[in-house]
Amino acid sequence: MFKGFRSLLAMVASATLTVLAVPAAAHTQCAPYAREVSGIALHGAAAGWWGEAEGRYERGATPKEGALLAFRATHSMRSGHVATVAKVMDDRHVLLNHANWSRPGMIERSAMAEDISPNGDWTQVRVYYAPIHGLGLRASPAFGFIYAKKDGLTRLAMRD
Repeated sequence: MFKGFRSLLAMVASATLTVLAVPAAAHTQCAPYAREVSGIALHGAAAGWWGEAEGRYERGATPKEGALLAFRATHSMRSGHVATVAKVMDDRHVLLNHANWSRPGMIERSAMAEDISPNGDWTQVRVYYAPIHGLGLRASPAFGFIYAKKDGLTRLAMRD
C-alpha cells in the first residue's frame, strides 16, 4: 500500500497543473465551461445536471476520460459543481479540468481529485485547491459521473 501511495505521489508531482486566469468581468462558471469542453449538452445549475442527465446520458460511479463529475449542492457550494475528467490515474484518483473552483473565474486543468468515499463510489471527493497548493481539506459530496455519448469525439479529446 505504501509503495502504491509513493508511486501516486510521484505521478501527482509529475502532473502539471495549468491555471488560466480569466478577467474578473468574465467570471467563467463551471457549468458552461464543462459543457464546452465535454460536449455534454446539459443546462442550468450544476447541482441539477445529474437529474437532467437521466435518460439522456449514461451515469455511473466509474471515472472515465471525458466524463463529467457532478457534485451535489452544499451550504458552501449552493449551485453544485461539474468538472470534466481529463485523465484517470487509478480507481481513486483523476485529473479534472474545471472552472470556478479555487477562485471565481479561474480555469484549472489537470487538477487532482481523490475519491475518499468508504465504498469507492465517488460520492465523497477531495479536489486540488490552489490557495493551499494541495488537495482541499473538506470532502465534497458528489452524485457520480455523467458519460459523454459514444457517437463521436468529445471536445475535450479534440482539444488535447
